[in-house]
Amino acid sequence: MTGRVSFVGAGPGAADLITVRGAKRIAEADVVLWAPSVIEVECVREHARADAELVDFSRVTDAEVVEVYRRASAGRLKVVRLHAGDPSLWGGLRDQQDACQRLGLTTDVVPGVSQVSAAAASVGRELTTSDVAQSLLLVGPDTAEHVEEFAAHGTTMAISASGSRAGLLVERLRAGGYADDTPVVVAYKVSLPDETVAQTTVGELEACVKEHKLYRTTLFLVGKVLAQPAPRRRVPVVEGDEPVRRPRASKWAARANRPVVKSTGDSASAAAWSAVHDWQETARTKRSAPARPKPEPVGEPLLELVVDVPATASTGTSTGTSVEASAEQDAKPKPKPVVAAAAKRKPTTVQASTTPRKPSGTRTKKNKRVN
Repeated sequence: MTGRVSFVGAGPGAADLITVRGAKRIAEADVVLWAPSVIEVECVREHARADAELVDFSRVTDAEVVEVYRRASAGRLKVVRLHAGDPSLWGGLRDQQDACQRLGLTTDVVPGVSQVSAAAASVGRELTTSDVAQSLLLVGPDTAEHVEEFAAHGTTMAISASGSRAGLLVERLRAGGYADDTPVVVAYKVSLPDETVAQTTVGELEACVKEHKLYRTTLFLVGKVLAQPAPRRRVPVVEGDEPVRRPRASKWAARANRPVVKSTGDSASAAAWSAVHDWQETARTKRSAPARPKPEPVGEPLLELVVDVPATASTGTSTGTSVEASAEQDAKPKPKPVVAAAAKRKPTTVQASTTPRKPSGTRTKKNKRVN
């Protein structure tokens, strides 16, 4: 058995947006590498064991992180490195996997909810539609200088860039063909208690960023698909129309409408962990479930053969003799089957004749009458 390093997507930041598999990896970990500036503290403390080592990798160098991997290889430890959002997006995943493989460590990746998805969900919009935009372009901080080239496609863009360079971003968006009235969603620390999510346009983007004092890396969603939907016209109800029939209640609807037992914890997201509480405790204490005893083999069941003999059966015409014979039969033990097939036979009923026989005599052979 070798050590294992799991790269877990912690989601956009909220503790209850981590996946169940990601929470399980944290509960099993001996060492957890994370950055409290982008991941909520509750997300780690709620799942990690009490004796787990917590390392803030934003305050250590890359060499010190590799040293943690080396200790995991030597001590066969389980390490979790948390990534904000999804590990496959701007997380430097490949370099870390290469370092772990050189040390002989087993690695696995647990996906997470990306910040792009969380920002779109916060404003209730979809990023791709069949009539406006059918594709999505992801632009990271290192490729922000190519925004003008990407903007020429005229589709939805998700740009992760520094807020302090919002003015330069606006110029490149205009040069790429985006009009000033193109909708823009500005998201910073989305899903966290101190999140900033604002809806603006390309022409007012720079002023919006300055108003909210966003100077660090911020997510910008740009595209016509983010426009406010037109309000739907309500159709007036005409008297005499047939009322809408309500569906009949089913057993599934009854189960769904059961009252929810609220959690007594202080955390707002404590109810999210109740569903996985059992396996969390098992992973923390490292207890193995006791093996269930195997059932002993049971022999073949005994069959009883019941012979149904009426109490009135007798060989004579006397009533007393019939009662005595019945009493003797009741006193005798019932026979046990010797062959299993005998149980399938129907009980035999013996009935004595009550008509007296004629006295036996010599029968004379009748001769034919001769005329």
